[in-house]
Amino acid sequence: MTSMASILRRNLPRRSSSPFLLLRLFSQLPGQSATRPPQPPAPIEKLLIANRGEIACRIMKTAKRLGVRTVAVYSDADAESLHVKSADEAVRIGPAQARLSYLNGSAIVDAAIRTGAQAIHPGYGFLSESAQFAQLCEDTGVTFIGPPASAIRDMGDKSASKKIMGRAGVPLVPGYHGDEQDIDFMKSEADKIGYPVLIKPTHGGGGKGMRIVHSPNEFAEALLGAKREAAASFGVDTILLEKYITRPRHVEVQVFGDKHGNILYLYERDCSIQRRHQKIIEEAPAPNVSGDFRVHLGEAAVSAAKAVNYYNAGTVEFIVDTTSGQFYFMEMNTRLQVEHPVTEMIVGQDLVEWQISVANGEALPISQSEVPLLGHAFEARIYAENVPKGFLPATGVLHHYQPVPTTSNGQLRQ
Repeated sequence: MTSMASILRRNLPRRSSSPFLLLRLFSQLPGQSATRPPQPPAPIEKLLIANRGEIACRIMKTAKRLGVRTVAVYSDADAESLHVKSADEAVRIGPAQARLSYLNGSAIVDAAIRTGAQAIHPGYGFLSESAQFAQLCEDTGVTFIGPPASAIRDMGDKSASKKIMGRAGVPLVPGYHGDEQDIDFMKSEADKIGYPVLIKPTHGGGGKGMRIVHSPNEFAEALLGAKREAAASFGVDTILLEKYITRPRHVEVQVFGDKHGNILYLYERDCSIQRRHQKIIEEAPAPNVSGDFRVHLGEAAVSAAKAVNYYNAGTVEFIVDTTSGQFYFMEMNTRLQVEHPVTEMIVGQDLVEWQISVANGEALPISQSEVPLLGHAFEARIYAENVPKGFLPATGVLHHYQPVPTTSNGQLRQ
């Protein structure tokens, strides 16, 4: 891979006119206008990370290796955090409440402008899948290290995204994804689909608002409960219906695109081991998958990305019916995933470096046929929970931690 460090430190030379260029301009036919070739963006020399904790530190490690200066942002609660101490600069953006700090897009963009950061990396969570924030960055001349706002918008609405996927030929679970939300109409659609059905909010994620309904008698109460939870969690109470797959696997595909129209897949991750719709173990590549199935799954993910003119990192999630062997589109996460390190391990690439490279206007460094498949990798999430209170999230003091050897990207060594 081309060394990004040398690219990022190099000033682009100013173009000068030449006799050949002048000849081209004066030899144009009447009515034609001279057009300048598109200019590549200035290389990113300073990067603001609009996040905190592990992902902020992980992005900084790659940025520093590439010679890119980093700017951290923090709330009052995180003033002494590691990501603040690790950055070249740090800017306070508000009080402890996330809505007044890490979700305050205008404050973050203002911090980038004041510090001279040419780009913002959103990490995951917070504003990483906010089309409004991506558009704000574009409008103010700050590079958003992620996909275009239009792609985030299209894929952020699960109902709209399924319609786009259907037109693109990506397999869909039988269901209802329309605008009509009347309870009697929705119940009739559930009857057509056949029970059990899955009630699912059109916005948000993390399993919030999802309900499995096994019979018509349960439908009305489950629908109203799902709408209440969706409204409280995401501010939108619209619902879609899907056939519930009783013996599923949750398999997601890492895709990556550049601004030149190239999109490839970096194999898949199996995230089937979950509790309350929250992932616990992520494994790459997925076990017990044939080569043909892997190719078909990857190509479907690429088709999904192309349907919304996608670039940068993204993950297309599928549900696999283990009874029939069919796979179906669930949703697309328009950001870097928490579990991206297991993909990095099996392909031998730094995906954050790729993100910065694509934001700089460069083409992907390898083609699909050149993507290696190296070994096997697992990621396990550790949850702090209160067992007597039904495994609710809990806070407390970590009394012992023994660090293990890691690579330069913070990954565990084998």
